[in-house]
Amino acid sequence: MATIKDIAQQAGVSPATVSRVLNYDSELSVSSETKEKIFKAAEALNYTKHKKKSQPETSSIRLIQWFDTEEELADLYYLAIRIGIENKTEELGIRLLKEPYEGLSDTAVDGTIALGKFDDHQIRQLKKSQSNLLMVDFDALAQGVNSLVVDFQQAVDLVIDDFIAKGHQRIGLLSGVEFTKDHHQEIEDPRRRIFEERLRRLKLHHPQYHLNAPFTVEGGYEAMKEYLQQNKELPSALFASSDALAIGAMRALQEKNIKIPEEIAIIGFNDVSVAKYVFPTLSTIKVHTEWLGELAVTTLLDIITNAAPVPRKVTIATELITRQSS
Repeated sequence: MATIKDIAQQAGVSPATVSRVLNYDSELSVSSETKEKIFKAAEALNYTKHKKKSQPETSSIRLIQWFDTEEELADLYYLAIRIGIENKTEELGIRLLKEPYEGLSDTAVDGTIALGKFDDHQIRQLKKSQSNLLMVDFDALAQGVNSLVVDFQQAVDLVIDDFIAKGHQRIGLLSGVEFTKDHHQEIEDPRRRIFEERLRRLKLHHPQYHLNAPFTVEGGYEAMKEYLQQNKELPSALFASSDALAIGAMRALQEKNIKIPEEIAIIGFNDVSVAKYVFPTLSTIKVHTEWLGELAVTTLLDIITNAAPVPRKVTIATELITRQSS
């Protein structure tokens, strides 16, 4: 594993600055550019796959980005996927045109990756304007669009099985809240539905232990802080729908001197590079985000070269990484 010093050297900043940024120190004042350098260095050093020498460009792909830079820094999930897409297109010598949905150009490309969450209207527009379209991290198969998604059922089962094996009965959830940008359409966090359904079957469903917040460190912090102000009893274990949410919740718990994992075990979701540098280190469901980005490129290339009679849905598995927090 890369060290704080390694990241500092690559980002061109001090180790102290790296440590504070990776731990989302709210009192640290640094620019977004510096944060992005640090997070990108952490992701790059965490991703060690050998890259082939680039070949001359033979095709082009449009990447439609849902998150802007500030939003990527608040939750590194999409940053990591984007890095995987960028690395794979560079490796294959493919020209990558990155554009926001609101600023799509008329530039002709061979295929399009739409990364993020889009509402029904946006999907209809993309189907009309983009040939060889692949949605990544959003299931649009019902709308007739190729989709590449994470297997949330398998991931949630890993978390609950681990909690039960460790004797937990009071199991809580910190789920994410997000909205599409154009029409502010709320997007369901599928982890919540799957989590609640499984706990009901096990007769372990306790709604009072279920929180929700925006998918950010600050969102997780505020949700847990409010919960602690209003409730005396904690769940003995908590699953957070993202590492950012988990890190925020941990900060609120630590401010109240609540010990992790002795008083509450925590498992996050994504395994972004930062999960290894917070204290205690964060147990999490690992989504191989950089590989997911690579897979998006190779899947799109297959869609371009091998026309299919119906759209396809590709689902990837996850794994549980156990660290100090659980």
